[in-house]
Amino acid sequence: MKTAEIKDLSVQDLKERIAAEKANLASMKVQHAVSPVENPSIIKKTRRDIARMLTVLRQK
Repeated sequence: MKTAEIKDLSVQDLKERIAAEKANLASMKVQHAVSPVENPSIIKKTRRDIARMLTVLRQK
C-alpha cells in the first residue's frame, strides 16, 4: 500500500487496517515457522506497511 493511499484513510479506517494487518502478519509468521513461505519478502512488505500506517496515524 502506498503512502498516498494511506493518507487518504480516516483515523478509524487506519486503526482497523492496522489491526487486520497485524493479525495477517502473525498468521504469516506461524505459517512460515511450520513450513517456509514461498516468498518471504511478503512478510517484510507487510511489516513496512504496518509501520507506514502507524506513522500516518501518529501524524494525524
